[in-house]
Amino acid sequence: MSNAIAQIVDAYVRLKNRRGLDELMMHRQRLAVDLKSRSGAYDFSLPISKIDEEIAIIEEGLRRLKAESTDTGTTGTA
Repeated sequence: MSNAIAQIVDAYVRLKNRRGLDELMMHRQRLAVDLKSRSGAYDFSLPISKIDEEIAIIEEGLRRLKAESTDTGTTGTA
């Protein structure tokens, strides 16, 4: 799944779609909060770990987009 997220993030960065990256980040953060709040017989550590990896990939995409917009002098709010 991380490879798929990386490809999606790369596409958003190429398209300078900050809103898409922000929405993707918020969705993953909500998933993480939801899974971390659960308890019971099922061990959620693996899906939480995967979501944390995806959040790191999205954060890197946001940094790249910010760096590109700083270099070109644009806001990247498409």
